[in-house]
Amino acid sequence: ILNIPAIGMHRVVVVEGTTPENLTRGPGHLRDTSQPGQTGLAVLYGRRATFGAPFARVPQLQPGDKILVTTGQGTAIYKVKLTGDSRSRILINPATNQLMLLTADSAIVPRHYIEVDANLVSKPQPNPQGRPGVSPAEIALGNDPGALTLAMVWGLALLIVSAAGTIAAFRWARWPAYIAFVPIVLVVIVNLYQNLAALLPNIN
Repeated sequence: ILNIPAIGMHRVVVVEGTTPENLTRGPGHLRDTSQPGQTGLAVLYGRRATFGAPFARVPQLQPGDKILVTTGQGTAIYKVKLTGDSRSRILINPATNQLMLLTADSAIVPRHYIEVDANLVSKPQPNPQGRPGVSPAEIALGNDPGALTLAMVWGLALLIVSAAGTIAAFRWARWPAYIAFVPIVLVVIVNLYQNLAALLPNIN
């Protein structure tokens, strides 16, 4: 659970994983980094503009602002140390125990990412190590190219269902056609939307 009082963020649930699909549900933890509050570097990604834009105000954080993260091990307290972006400023933070927040540099067409580094000021928790590897879709500004094929399939399905519904509306009474086809159209639209979202950069 993520709390950043300086930017009005309270009780935001962080999911495990940083694929575009993961980040439709909220900020995500990069799986090959430490859990927040543990020894080492913990990294969280969040969207800047879409799906509720949980990290929209993260670039406004200033040195000294507090970040509180609650996990099963307790509540960890971090203080912001540095801010920068991947294009013009590489951050060098020598602290052993850190939290890094990443989000897109632009809400419109992101090409880089904003990075906020914070140092752990509460007692670090044990780190069991053994983190899994991550896929290209989980790195900053990553997407899922495999979703393109499914998006095309669901797009074609939408055309077919829409055409069938239109024909049915002319041949039957309108209300029976609506009752029969609207639920199908909604299911197709939801699946199409999910696959199109997976093609977007994961932190946009």
